[in-house]
Amino acid sequence: MASSSSSPSSTMKEGEYVNWLELPPELTSSILIRLGAIEIVDNAQEVCRSWYRLCKDPSMWRRIVIHNTGEFGDPYYERLCRHTVDRSQGGLVEIEFSYFGSDSLLSYIADRSHKLRSLKVAMGYKITSEGLMHAVSKLPLLEELEVSYCPLSGEAEALKVIGQSCPNLKTLKKNCVGYRRPRDESDDVALAIAETMPGLCYLQLFGDSLTEAGLNAILSACPNLEHLDLRQCFNVNFVGDLEKRCFERIKVVRPPNDSVRDYPFDATVNDDVCSSDDDYSDVDIMSEDEFYYDLSEDASDSSDFDPYEDYDDLLY
Repeated sequence: MASSSSSPSSTMKEGEYVNWLELPPELTSSILIRLGAIEIVDNAQEVCRSWYRLCKDPSMWRRIVIHNTGEFGDPYYERLCRHTVDRSQGGLVEIEFSYFGSDSLLSYIADRSHKLRSLKVAMGYKITSEGLMHAVSKLPLLEELEVSYCPLSGEAEALKVIGQSCPNLKTLKKNCVGYRRPRDESDDVALAIAETMPGLCYLQLFGDSLTEAGLNAILSACPNLEHLDLRQCFNVNFVGDLEKRCFERIKVVRPPNDSVRDYPFDATVNDDVCSSDDDYSDVDIMSEDEFYYDLSEDASDSSDFDPYEDYDDLLY
């Protein structure tokens, strides 16, 4: 027997259409939340008053993802990030951004997001070790941290503070440009991880300069590791007992010469001689005079968002 029930689309007559504005608020929110922050702020909230109210609801901003797809140095992205953090009203749980950022932005996020569990930053060329350490030390609930292609100096000390401040940390991704030998060997990062992050389950150290000693320290100190990514860690002689130890203990292992097809960033190998202090020598970092922002904590506005309001005040 044919079912008597039918979907709305099967009962609609030709030429009819669904009025999106008549959808239940919870369904509309479920749809809008799948948009990115840029799409919501620039477009969706402008459709009508009911959508505007939904887009302002703090529950829409528990997860924020913003990637700068435009010109590097555009102040829009940092102001948008601050604005969306304000909209979360302290309920932010996950945030991810790339190709912009500063110590000031990290501090702004940390001061207003004490429930934060995931922080992912890539290509934040104005983020320093001190700024990262200061911000993350305020986030004791953090479970996931990614810091990829940020020119950090003294990163080992920063990682120690982060490990001591975030006892729940389960995932760490610290990625940089991969260099073939000859290259300075350094186990500082590996030893900092081994000393302060025993609960790690997922570790990605793409392009790091650690050696077999550093890797063995991590294996001994982090018994819960299930995923280990060592791609382009060319200082590690990944053979024999060390290779066997990794594959016997860890579910997923990505060796130094493993494929990079699924890697989300540019994985071009640099064959030049490299020291531990110039992993980012091939990155075009803007000078202080060219860079765009020195934003104070009062720069954000939790009302209507105008990214270019007082634009001249953002320039040095």
